[in-house]
Amino acid sequence: MAKVAPEGLITALDIGSSKVSAMIAQKGDGGELIVLGTGQRESRGVKRGYIADMAATEAAVREAVEQAERIAGINIENVWVGFSAGGLVSDVAEVEFELGGHRVEQQDIDALLAAGRNSIDPQGRMVLHAQPALYTLDGLTGVKKPLGLHADRLGVHIHVVAADGSPVRNLDLCVRSAHLEVKSIIASPVATGLACLSEEERELGVALVEMGAGITNVSLFAGGMLVGLTSIPIGAQDITDDIASAFGTRRQLAERMKCFHGSANASPRDNHDMIPVIPISAEDGAGEGAQITKAQLIGVIRQRLEHQMGEVRTALAKLKFEGPVGRQVVLTGGGAELKGVADYAQQALGRSVRIGRPRGLTALPEAHGGPAFATLAGLAFYAATDPVDLRGLAPQRTTVHRPKGMGMMRKLIQAARANY
Repeated sequence: MAKVAPEGLITALDIGSSKVSAMIAQKGDGGELIVLGTGQRESRGVKRGYIADMAATEAAVREAVEQAERIAGINIENVWVGFSAGGLVSDVAEVEFELGGHRVEQQDIDALLAAGRNSIDPQGRMVLHAQPALYTLDGLTGVKKPLGLHADRLGVHIHVVAADGSPVRNLDLCVRSAHLEVKSIIASPVATGLACLSEEERELGVALVEMGAGITNVSLFAGGMLVGLTSIPIGAQDITDDIASAFGTRRQLAERMKCFHGSANASPRDNHDMIPVIPISAEDGAGEGAQITKAQLIGVIRQRLEHQMGEVRTALAKLKFEGPVGRQVVLTGGGAELKGVADYAQQALGRSVRIGRPRGLTALPEAHGGPAFATLAGLAFYAATDPVDLRGLAPQRTTVHRPKGMGMMRKLIQAARANY
């Protein structure tokens, strides 16, 4: 019989377009995260990151969590949930006030953070994160611990991530319908960045490209925080659909063809290697079908990848990811498991590219150690740190400065380059 969850237990829940996955973890004596149980079910009610079928998604959530509970031998009551749908926006607001040259006391920092709530302007969206990132002392950016230092002016950069309200409320309702308490809903790029980016990468500047099943999120990190974000409604499922359409087979078989025979790169031998294709008209996946060359399959995959990487390249340009800082790109998500995709992306984007996998978790099953589970791992890391959120503080009056456009992002990148 499952026992009651002990203190300090963390349950992460990632509801994606292709799968719903759950992880139960606990902090060890040394602060490390130990995985106690994982669960996974096919996602049948999510389209492009949005919940389209409440009952089907709720059933998948129940089954994934129950599987993790059985493995861990523990009953859980609350979860940290990831949100990856389009409509996510990231902004950085700046709050500053006069200190008169005296030392920074804890009450000064508390007052500054409380005052920071006034700078949050969600513009009709729902705020998912409002966190202090870096402090400024007399205009010096990048101060992590201002306590005890003298300054005439003390300021803070507030990292805000917001989303369209209705999809977030639908996600919350779905999880609660499965009789689970929602501890917090976390933007997927924020969580994923914790799982597969090093602290130094986030400081110096790096682009994270999450290639999900139904959506690709492109996010930019600099100065230790997420400073730019855009979503592209293209994902790995589109490649599967292209294969199914091109060769007249079922989606399930097209997915197998992609996983076992597919690649982002072609070789001369691919013109001779043959792959059987079972037609969609065949009953129960049986019967004789045509054969195609591996080169034909790769041709379909590369055609979709070319379009996807073109959109990623456009997104990076809009985020001003350029110059020496704009050289490192990390691919993650289920789409990053395609053979050769890192080499393809490196040529297509003209930047250094690596695959981002979850790291730093003890007893993580090998099956859940790939890029497809980076968000799930990141949710556990986020829950373990449980960062300060300004939404829980009382508002105060202060002078608020809000740099417009990409000026703040460039300022943060410059600060990162200067200080690190």
